Amino acid sequence: MSYLPNKKRYDQLSYRRCGQSGLQLPLITLGLWHNFGGKNMSNESKKMIFRAFDRGVTHFDLANNYGPPYGSAESNFGKLMNSDLRPFRDELIISTKAGYDMWPGPYGEWGSKKYLMASLDQSLDRMQLEYVDIFYSHRFDPLTPLEETADALAQSIYQGKALYVGISSYSSKQTIRMNKLLKERGIKCLIHQPSYSMINRWVEKDLLKTLKKLGIGCIVFSPLAQGMLSEKYLHNIPKNSRAAENSSLDKDTITNSYIKKIKGLLKIARNREQTVSQLAIAWVLRHKTMTSALIGSRTVKQLDECLDSLKNLKFTKSELKQIDKFAKEEKINLWEPSSRY
Repeated sequence: MSYLPNKKRYDQLSYRRCGQSGLQLPLITLGLWHNFGGKNMSNESKKMIFRAFDRGVTHFDLANNYGPPYGSAESNFGKLMNSDLRPFRDELIISTKAGYDMWPGPYGEWGSKKYLMASLDQSLDRMQLEYVDIFYSHRFDPLTPLEETADALAQSIYQGKALYVGISSYSSKQTIRMNKLLKERGIKCLIHQPSYSMINRWVEKDLLKTLKKLGIGCIVFSPLAQGMLSEKYLHNIPKNSRAAENSSLDKDTITNSYIKKIKGLLKIARNREQTVSQLAIAWVLRHKTMTSALIGSRTVKQLDECLDSLKNLKFTKSELKQIDKFAKEEKINLWEPSSRY
């Protein structure tokens, strides 16, 4: 074993209780959506995982189709578990999800029991794990009875394949229903993972209140709006950015109204001795009921910048008022749940 973690890793980061549960999560979680796939994990990606753990990040978030190709982020993480992280398994929270397109045919996506259970088995196999800490229904399925999806989540716990279960991108109404169904099966819905950022504020309408009321934790993905809440697009679209690759971020979203917002936020950030990214993460975590912010990263340098946002989490009323002038919707929520169901 070559990797030895920093002995002082737990002195650096604080943790928040996940809803009304015994589980505490780090304020920042590292997501393996981008940059961890491929035939082998790059050295920079390995270094990011080690650096995150060295700085107290215990939570690593995956999904069945993270890559590309699908499944490769989990396979690469599994190799790293075997080569370096196995001795620290009991210090790690590892989550995975199923709900989006994973393999061909009618059983390769959405919310049926057939798909969810098969996907979880495949994920465990790829990551070389006996169980995951959190298993999520990655999206609400309007065509599968919610009872069936709840059955699958409950079964994952009864079979010892997951310790906790959660949901992602469910509306407030869908969350209330799923929580009730899981309760009836003797299971608690631990956590909800919605998208949320300064330019994508849909959760403030009613979801955050619902989660607080039900005692469900909240971990938000895309707090940096896939890199839009940074200074990288102020002058042009950099070559290796998501907008340039047109992968999960359309370059048409880089509008004049968006750039104006970033310029306004940059002034506020500088007064706080933060970058726009650090401001955006701190702002998301201002809610006491927010458990963790889930970030993606390309480099160790970016990861460190995000973790350093925790040095200043306090906001004055006047700062929040100023931020509200610029923190407005940019119509970038690709994952917004349909309110029809």
